[in-house]
Amino acid sequence: MSNYTKSTNFATKDALISGNALKIVKGTEIDTEFNNIATAVATKADLASPTFTGTPTLPTGTIAVTQSNGNSTTAIATTAFVQAAAALTLAAAYPVGSIYINASVSTNPATLLGFGTWTAFGAGRVMVGFDSGNVLFDAAEETGGSANTTLPTHTHTATSTVTDAGHFHTVGGRDSTANDGGGSAIEFVNAGSNVSTTTVTTGITVATTNASAGSSGTDANYQPYITVYMWKRTV
Repeated sequence: MSNYTKSTNFATKDALISGNALKIVKGTEIDTEFNNIATAVATKADLASPTFTGTPTLPTGTIAVTQSNGNSTTAIATTAFVQAAAALTLAAAYPVGSIYINASVSTNPATLLGFGTWTAFGAGRVMVGFDSGNVLFDAAEETGGSANTTLPTHTHTATSTVTDAGHFHTVGGRDSTANDGGGSAIEFVNAGSNVSTTTVTTGITVATTNASAGSSGTDANYQPYITVYMWKRTV
């Protein structure tokens, strides 16, 4: 852009004495000045709705009018507009009821993110997906389980009963013609006949005890886990 540079110093003419030819303001001098002014003005931007060309540079600390939220035109965005738009986008990503997780910073998300009201969430618990088909998981924020269930030492005893129908033994006589394995060393009054012993049962009962299983103690039923900071947005 061109700046106006005065070609004639009109003020010096006032100090000259009358009759000095230089004291006269010439039309060519005035014409030159107007041309210089016109050239400079033609390269300047208008105050209202200016159109810039080239690479305009705004001075540090320039104050501009902040556009309304949601403006998607080519209007220049101020830092206030950008920050507001970023905040709205971030807030939309974390609507009320959302969970914010951080693996190292315990600061409340209201401070970190700059919006919302957040409360610490799920202390000492892991999250599980909603399952309408399982009564344990069919409602939001339903809790269950135990972090310190005791697994006691225990034994199992099994008892088996063996049924014996009873039996007897037959002892043959000395009569070899009885074809009953005679020749016994036992003599009977009625030689040659078979003699049976009394029928008896044993009534055997078998008891079996299994070895001990399990061990007493707590903290024995944790799944693999990792500790993080969790927050829930409430407002």
